[in-house]
Parts: sequence; structure tokens; C-alpha cells
Amino acid sequence: MTTNPQPAPPRAGRREWTALGVLMLPLLLVSMDVSVLYFAIPAISADLAPTGTQQLWIFDIYAFVLAGLLMTMGSLGDRVGRRRLLLIGAAAFGAASLAAAYADSAETLIAARAVLGIGGATLMPSTLGLIRTMFTDPGQRAKAIALWSGVMTAGVALGSVLSGVLVEFFWWGSVFLINLPAMALLLVLGPVLLPEARDPEPGRYDWPSVPLSLAAVLPVIYGLKEIPSEGWNVRYVVAITVGLLFAALFVHRQRTAAHPMISPALFRGHGFGPAVALNLLSAFGMMGSAFFTTQYLQSVLGKSAMEAALWALLPSVPIGFAAPFATGLVQRGVPRGRVVTAGFAVAASGYALLALADTDALVLVLTACGVLACGIVMVMSQMTDLALGAAPVERAGSASSLLETGTEFGGALGMAVLGSIGTAVYRRGIPSSAPDAAHETLGGALAVAGRLPGRAGDALAAAAREAFTDGMRAAGIAGAVLLAAGAVLAVVTLRSSAGGTEASTGGTQKRRTGEISPSGA
Repeated sequence: MTTNPQPAPPRAGRREWTALGVLMLPLLLVSMDVSVLYFAIPAISADLAPTGTQQLWIFDIYAFVLAGLLMTMGSLGDRVGRRRLLLIGAAAFGAASLAAAYADSAETLIAARAVLGIGGATLMPSTLGLIRTMFTDPGQRAKAIALWSGVMTAGVALGSVLSGVLVEFFWWGSVFLINLPAMALLLVLGPVLLPEARDPEPGRYDWPSVPLSLAAVLPVIYGLKEIPSEGWNVRYVVAITVGLLFAALFVHRQRTAAHPMISPALFRGHGFGPAVALNLLSAFGMMGSAFFTTQYLQSVLGKSAMEAALWALLPSVPIGFAAPFATGLVQRGVPRGRVVTAGFAVAASGYALLALADTDALVLVLTACGVLACGIVMVMSQMTDLALGAAPVERAGSASSLLETGTEFGGALGMAVLGSIGTAVYRRGIPSSAPDAAHETLGGALAVAGRLPGRAGDALAAAAREAFTDGMRAAGIAGAVLLAAGAVLAVVTLRSSAGGTEASTGGTQKRRTGEISPSGA
């Protein structure tokens, strides 16, 4: 008895690749908005005179809301249509950008940044979900995801530099106005070029899971973000504990509800669970290094904010080639597990280089950052492709939101753990006779040193820079060990993963029988 071979999935054409270019616009802007306020905060403070607490909320509310709503919006997109949610999010993102640009009070700016976070939470999983819909051929999908990974990483690097340039020549609101032309273009071209796709049988929406997911994500992200600068304060430990308790309740509901927000069946897809876990670990490595390198450039080497931002762009140049290179290796027959293992090994070597730095090692630190980022992007691009390929196409939005939520958790955890290691080493290196402010942060120590006379100030500044560099070296060793463990974990968990992984049978079969149509009917 013979069986007919399954037909090859249709290949994407010029329309799909053009649509991918349109999808890169919101992705670039959402990732840029994470860092676009780095150099605008001083001008905002002078204009709006926010309190210290308000300034922190202006900076952090975007990331908090984004992280908290990713799973909600990913699941919602699978139900109402990913293109529809993308366009609604683009309109909200554009309107909030306009409101933020012309905000006349700190409260208005905080509210606008919160709406930007809501819009961003709709845009990120929608872009990946639509890529899964448009590129059914595994090889083409891998290339599209490699481009997606490169653009997302580049956006974070470009955001800070662009904000510095705009604030230098215009006013601080211009960092938000740059969003408007791109969102307008997306609203015009999106309905023409992007297909609609949704789950044809979504069931009743799981509304109780929305507050549960927020209660699980927000306290943990908050605690992890505060620990590097404030230490293991009881308040932050309690926040993390409360978040983890709600996370347990959220998981229990997903396993018992008739129509859960995040279907447990996703984790039965071949490779999906390992992909989420390894992607989280790679985000840990990426953000853990960022805690040190930006301070190193400015406070240890004495670069101005603009100089530091421009120097920080150099490591991002090779990043654009890392994801396509990894994809090319897999498509030439190199097992995906080996490519991911190599990516972790490359990233670990970047941390090892960081552990060799002294107080005057600009080239070494930039090289370490470039090597680390290239390895991380190799891992992230492959794990994103593996997870989306393992997920049924009708649940692509939910799968994307889980990946991105894991990225937020991993980044916050990396900053907390490695930041805490570096801070502990730094504090041991500061003379006990120094004022308390000098023991808290390098910036505080340099401010105190500037007020001390003659050699006393110079000695404290030199000791603080040396202590911070010692802390960075200790974090580099810890990061190298952790990512080396990631390489071993990749060998174990991805042993059977080949070059391309298609969606599960259910999702593929539904696509073939027309239950998910280009019109979204």
C-alpha cells in the first residue's frame, strides 16, 4: 500500500516579501521605544519638572505594560485576526506618540507611554504571527525570521542614538514624532499587503486569565528591574514572590480551563518548550551585559552620552549578519542543535572577553559586546523559527507572545542576577571610609569624588572605576559559565531537531483544508 506524498507548502512571492518589509516598520519602532528616552530624559526633566518617582514611571511604564500584555494580545490576535489587531495597535501607537510628543505634564506623558506599551503589545506578537501565516515554506520562514531578529536587535541599539541626535537638534518630543510616518504607512499598506488570519475555532475568550497574567508578569518584572540598582530589598523579593504565586495560578487555569488563553497543547509541539526556555536564557545573556557596558563607556572611560551611544553602535554592525549566517548553516544541513550550541559558545566567549577588561579597554569591551550579541542573535533567530514552526498556524500569535514574554523575563532576570553580582563586588572595592552614596553606584561615587578636594577626590574616583570594572569582570565570568551551560542544555534538548520544523499536523491540515484563508474568513 502506497501513500501519496504531502504537497510542498506554497512559496512566498514578491507580495509576501514586500509585506515583510511593511511589518518591519512597527517592529523597529517598538524595539526603539525601549531605549529612545535614554538621552531625552534630561530635557524632559527640565521642561516638565517631574518628581523622582514620576521620572522613573516615564521611563519604565512602557516596558511594564508591554511585558504584562503580550500574552493577552497574542491570544486576542488569534481570535479577532492578527492583521486587524496589528492595525488597531498601529493606530493606538501613533495616537499615543502624538500625545507624548506634546505632553504638557508628567502625568500626561506617563499616560501616553502606557498607551504606547499597550500598542506595542499588540504589534510584536502580530508581526511574528503574520510571518508564520505568510511564509509556509520552512526555508523562507527561517530567512524571514532571521530578518525579524536582526531588525528587533538593531532597533534597541538605534533608539538611544537616534534620541541623542534628535534632542541635540530638535526638542524632546521629536523622539516620539518619528513614529507617525511609519505607522501611517503601515495603516495604508497593511490592508493591501497583509493577509488576515485567525483561529477558526477559538472558543470563548478566557477573560479571567487576563488579570491573572498581569498579576503574574508585572510584579516579577518590577522586582527584577529594581534589584540591580537597589539591592535585594524585602519589597522587591515580596513582589517577585507574589508574581510567582499568580504565575502558578495562571498555569493552573491554562491546564484546567475549557478554552484557555494559552493552550497547553502548544508545549506538545516538537521543540516548542526547549525553544522558549533557550530563548529566555539568551535574553538573560544579552541584557545582563547591557547593565555594565553602558556605564563602562560613560563613567569608567569618561565618554559623553553621545560619544558612548555612537561607540555602542559599532558592535551592532556584525549583528545584522549573525542571524542570516545561522539560518544559512541550518539550510545547508547543519543540525539546528549544533548551530544553537555554537551560538551559545560564541556568546560565552564574548562574556569571557569582558572578564579580561581593565579600566582602559575600549576596543576589548566593544569586541566582547559584538561577539556576545552575535552569538545571542544566532540563538534567538533559531529558537524563534523552531517555536513558530512547532506551533499550529492558528495559534501563531499565542506562540509569539510566549516567546516575547520569555524574552522580557530573561532580560530582567539577567540584569538582576548579573547586576547584583557586579554591585556586590563593586561595594567591596569601595573604601569603608567613603560616604554612603559612593557605596551605592559608580555615578554616586564619581559625584562624591567631584566634591572632594585634590588627591582625595582623584583617589576615590580611581577606586570606584576599578571596583566597577572588577564587578564587570565577575559578572563576565558568571555570564560565561551560564551561557556555557546553555550550550550543554542545547545539545541535550535539541539533539533531534533538524534544519526545518513544520507546524504540528493539526495546524498544517487546517491550513490545507482552507479553514484559514487569506481573507480571514
